[in-house]
Amino acid sequence: MNRHIYIIGAALLFLFNISLKAQTAVSLFELSDSLQVTEVVSDLPDMTARLGHMGPAVENSHMALRMLFNDSGAIDVYSKSGRGMELLSYLWHPTEGQQDTLSVGCDAYAVANTLGLGGVALWDGNGMVALKATKGRTARVGTTKKGSYAELVSYGVAYEGEMLDISVRIDVAEKTREAQITVTELSGRKVSFVTGVNYHSGQKISTGEGYISVWGPHKGDDIIKPFAIGAGLFYPAKVFPTVEKTDDMVMIISVPTDGFKTKIISSSTKEAELNSAKRFEAYMTK
Repeated sequence: MNRHIYIIGAALLFLFNISLKAQTAVSLFELSDSLQVTEVVSDLPDMTARLGHMGPAVENSHMALRMLFNDSGAIDVYSKSGRGMELLSYLWHPTEGQQDTLSVGCDAYAVANTLGLGGVALWDGNGMVALKATKGRTARVGTTKKGSYAELVSYGVAYEGEMLDISVRIDVAEKTREAQITVTELSGRKVSFVTGVNYHSGQKISTGEGYISVWGPHKGDDIIKPFAIGAGLFYPAKVFPTVEKTDDMVMIISVPTDGFKTKIISSSTKEAELNSAKRFEAYMTK
C-alpha cells in the first residue's frame, strides 16, 4: 500500500514539473495503469505493446517524437499545427473528431520498416545491424534547464564479436523547433552508425552537405486523410561522409565513432510557418 501511494505521488510530482515547461513535454507510461513515470526498465527487448505510444515520447511546440521500445531503432513523428502542447492531452492518438474540431495533430508520419526520422542502427560495412538488445532496455524521460528529453538505452547489442550498450537521446528546448539527437556507445568503443530520413514515392528529396530534406504526403495504413509532411536532418558531414539512397531511406553512414549528435525537424501543411515544400527546403538550406 505504501509503495502504491509513493508511485502515485511521484507521478503527480512528475506531471507538475513538466507542466512548468510551456513549450516542451514528455510522456512515458505503461498501459496497465496509465501512470506517468520517469523510467521503465525491462529485461524484455520489446515493450511496444505494453507502453503508451510504444515507448518514451518528447514534445516541443511543433512536433512530438517517440522512440519505439523494440529492436527497430526508429524515431516516429506526431505532426502538429504549432498552436499548443498536445502530447499529455491526447497521448499520441487523438480521435478523428478531435482532429477535425480541435485542429490538433495526429500520428501521420509513416515509418514502416525504416529508421524513420533520425533513427539509429549500426553499420557493419555491408548493411544495417539493428539495435537488438539481448540484455533488455531502459527508457527515460525528464526535464533539463532548457527543456525536456527522452532516452532509450539498448543493452547487449551484438556487433562484430562484441556486446555494446547504446543510448539514443532526444532533447527538445524552449524557443526552437529543432530536436537534438545524441547517440552514445556507453563503453566508449568506436563503431560505425547509420541514420537518415525515410521517404515515400512522390515525395521531394533534397540533400546537401550536412542536411537531408524530404517533403510530401505519408500514406500509412492508419492514415485517414494523408497530408504533406516535412522531415529534415542536420548532421556533421565529417562524421557522416557517406550518403546512400535506398528504396525508402536516405541513409548516412558514419566513420568509426563512440557517438554523435544530429538535429531533426518536422513540419506539415497543418502549420502556418513551414507549410510548403518551398518553405521547408528554404529552412533546411539556410
